[in-house]
Amino acid sequence: MKFVIQRVKSASVEVDKKIVSEIKNGFLVLIGITHNDTKEVADYLINKLVNLRIFKDENDKLNLSLNQINGELLLVSQFTLYGDCSRGNRPSFTEAAEPKYANELYEYIIDECKKKVPIVKSGIFGADMKVSLLNDGPVTIIMEK
Repeated sequence: MKFVIQRVKSASVEVDKKIVSEIKNGFLVLIGITHNDTKEVADYLINKLVNLRIFKDENDKLNLSLNQINGELLLVSQFTLYGDCSRGNRPSFTEAAEPKYANELYEYIIDECKKKVPIVKSGIFGADMKVSLLNDGPVTIIMEK
């Protein structure tokens, strides 16, 4: 499982020319799920995510977590995080989990995050999404387990 975490001032997801989710200050998280990922792997990454201290404190140090700044989460499933470009020029996505399994874990991640963060929004699994963001910093962290 991979989480690409971007600290944002704002982010939104558009489907069919309509905004379906948007957040203000917080994290946009792109989520890649592979075949052998489990709820235990998700739990580990969720815990790391909500406790990740990459917001500035009063001394301008990256020392505060999402909840400490009353931040929001926008979670977006992105199977292309498991694109393999090692051979040829067309990525292979064989390492990405099958859609049914990936969607179950994605929904699990959303539900678990809602237990830990007051405002959690999400993209639409499998949809053609247009994701917009105002990256803050920029700060981008990649977590994988």
